[in-house]
Parts: sequence; C-alpha cells; structure tokens
Amino acid sequence: MYSKEQLKTLKKNFWEGFDTFCSYNKELGLRKKKWILYDTKVKDVHLKFDATRKGAFVILEVNLRDKKERLLMFEKIKSYKAIIESHFDQPLIWDDSFVREAGNEVSRVYTQCLYLDIHRHIQWLEFYKFMVTNMLKMESAFEEIKDILTS
Repeated sequence: MYSKEQLKTLKKNFWEGFDTFCSYNKELGLRKKKWILYDTKVKDVHLKFDATRKGAFVILEVNLRDKKERLLMFEKIKSYKAIIESHFDQPLIWDDSFVREAGNEVSRVYTQCLYLDIHRHIQWLEFYKFMVTNMLKMESAFEEIKDILTS
C-alpha cells in the first residue's frame, strides 16, 4: 500500500512521464501536443484522460449541473454516435449517469483499457500509448461535431 504522499508522488511522476512521452511521440509529430481537454468551446463539455488502478480511460464528458440540460446535451452528442464511433476500432461506452468518486453525476462517452494499473510502473508506456492514440481519435471525432453542439 502507498501512503497518501506516495500516491501523490506516483501520480505526479505518471503525468510528468506522459508529458515527456507526448513530446517525443511520432503520432504527435515529435512536438509538444496541446490537447483540447477543457478548451472545447462547448459549455461544460470536456475531453479527459484518466489513469487508475482499474485502467486507462479517454473520455468525452458532459458535466452540466442541471440534470435535464446535461441529458439533453448528451442525447445531442449521442445522435452523432455513428460519426463518433467511426473514428474508433471498437464501440465506445455511453454512460448517461456516471457517478464520479466525488459523488457528482456526469454523462460520459469513453474508451478504456482495463488491464492496466497505474501502480505498475512497467505498464506506464502502455497507458501512454493507449491515451495518445485514443485521444487523437476522440479529438478528431469531437472536432467533427463541435459546431453542431454549439448551434
């Protein structure tokens, strides 16, 4: 088991390693990649990475506070499911009521790699490859529908 401070250091090292990996990745043109993430230009719609003991995740998340508005936005996104999933080799997971660790409910579209564990340093390269490859796909899919979501 890790102490709270050790976990903080582990996560810090993981994300610093990811930043370095992105700087030297051929898929990213061997240059620092500026991910869209929170700068989607669509209110309360974000792209996210997550790395846990349960796996690696690349996420498109709708986190409007008003549940009705959130579900309406999620349905709007879901109406373009064929376009979004055409960027991926396998179907995505569509969860309209995902509950975060903090207890708040959001809607998510994501892909995952469940056999990875952030505590296993030897798997970090696999995490990084999965996250880069799939975020490039998620960003591309999002760019295709972004203008529709803001109208």
